[in-house]
Amino acid sequence: MKVVFFEEVEGTALVGEIKDVKNGFARNFLLPRGLAGPTTRNNLVRAERLAQADAIRQEKLDGEATPVATAIAGAELTFQARVGEQGRLFGSITARDIADRLTELASAAVPDSAIEHRQVQLPQSLRSLGTVDVRVRLTRNVSAEISVTVEPDADSAELSFDEVLAAEDEDGQDPTAEATDDDASEASATSEQAEPVEA
Repeated sequence: MKVVFFEEVEGTALVGEIKDVKNGFARNFLLPRGLAGPTTRNNLVRAERLAQADAIRQEKLDGEATPVATAIAGAELTFQARVGEQGRLFGSITARDIADRLTELASAAVPDSAIEHRQVQLPQSLRSLGTVDVRVRLTRNVSAEISVTVEPDADSAELSFDEVLAAEDEDGQDPTAEATDDDASEASATSEQAEPVEA
């Protein structure tokens, strides 16, 4: 079915675009929610008007995001974490952790700026040592690349395998279980806020 979009549907279309979509997708999702409509003359005129307004709005958002992107671009964040014998973290570094650190960094250059965890393009929480490149998508058109390094904390540097086992016995559970719990809560938080990234 050919439809014209009244709102951006992330990964599918932008406001004003005309696309062929599956009938079920249109009838069960797009049309009932008013996200798109049949390509009638009235709908095309409406979509064009909405697209013009969206372009103005997008330009404003991009303008506000650009200095923030400049402030964080190329940032090298380092997190220290307690790790076991195999370099496995006893927890995890999440997108929210990274966003909080980036907000501190950006605020120094752009007062009142804030970076949300959903803008940090991290496929999954970090559970091992090393460095990864991470993309931060501030708007549809503005993003920045950073690097995140996870290294052992001072206690972990001296932690022996026997001490890891002792800690496990003392807690009565696998120390890596914390990482699993962390991921579950992060997934839940992400699910609750699984709205499209504001343009």
